[in-house]
Amino acid sequence: MALNGGPQFKFTEAVSFAVDCKTQEEVDELWEKLTKGGEESQCGWLKDRYGLSWQINPTVLGEMLADKDPKKAGRVMAAMLKMKKIDIKTLKKAYEQG
Repeated sequence: MALNGGPQFKFTEAVSFAVDCKTQEEVDELWEKLTKGGEESQCGWLKDRYGLSWQINPTVLGEMLADKDPKKAGRVMAAMLKMKKIDIKTLKKAYEQG
C-alpha cells in the first residue's frame, strides 16, 4: 500500500519494489505493463506512471552474480550494466563464455 501524500511528498528511488521473476516472459510482461506511462532506467530499474521505482530482475541474475568464479560473475555484471530490461539469454551467454 502507498499513501498519496499530495504534491509535497513525492516518490523517490529511496524506495522501490523489487520483483524476482522466474522467466523472461514474466520479466517482459511486468516491464511492458509498468513502463506504460512511466520510464525505463538501467539494470532492471524502471518508474511506473506514478513515479514509483521498481526493480524487475530474473532470479537467475542473482544466482549468476553469486557464482564463486569471479570471472563468470564479472561477465554477467558487465552484460547487465549494458541493459535496461534484463535479458536472461544474454546473461546466460555471458556466464557461459570462457
